[in-house]
Amino acid sequence: MKNVFKIATVSLLASTALGGAAFAGSLQEPVVEAPVITPAPAPVALGGDWTGFYTGLQLGYADIDGDTPDFAGDDDDDFDGDGMTYGFHAGYDYDFGQYVLGAELDYDKADFDLSNGMEVDSIARLKVKGGYDLGRTLVYLTAGAARVEVEDANETGPFGGIGVAYQVTDSFTLGSELLYHEFDDIEDTGVDADATTFNIRGSYRF
Repeated sequence: MKNVFKIATVSLLASTALGGAAFAGSLQEPVVEAPVITPAPAPVALGGDWTGFYTGLQLGYADIDGDTPDFAGDDDDDFDGDGMTYGFHAGYDYDFGQYVLGAELDYDKADFDLSNGMEVDSIARLKVKGGYDLGRTLVYLTAGAARVEVEDANETGPFGGIGVAYQVTDSFTLGSELLYHEFDDIEDTGVDADATTFNIRGSYRF
């Protein structure tokens, strides 16, 4: 009887050990998943290229102040005047990536009188431009030579100013310019004049 009990005990222990080993062997190895790498977002295009020819129309306002020689020794020789202007422009820009350089010719027709009785006919400009490319927006400085026509007289002088243009579409831009002009000794008459102009511009680029 004792032998039977011993045999039963040994069998029970053996079966328990074998069962534990079989259970342990049935466990699956843990699966390590590879990390998911999210690709970096593609850079977003900020706008079109500013390189190319363009032409367009403008509508603006001019304010002119001047003075004539003070032969009489009084202060009644100052004159001024202001009025609407309208015209056209054409030019070329080259986009270097961050900076833009360009040249332009524009013409403003004017039709208003100064307080001394003279009539302003037009202002024409030959410009150089240098600007900063902000994508769809271009801000720039401009300077050059301007020619004013007042009745039968005309004079050339320097000007400078600032401007901004915005790409509404790839081929059409809206913008504005603020310019300051100086005209000294118009046709050797001793008459000096300063002109400030502001224009709203629409341009077609191609």
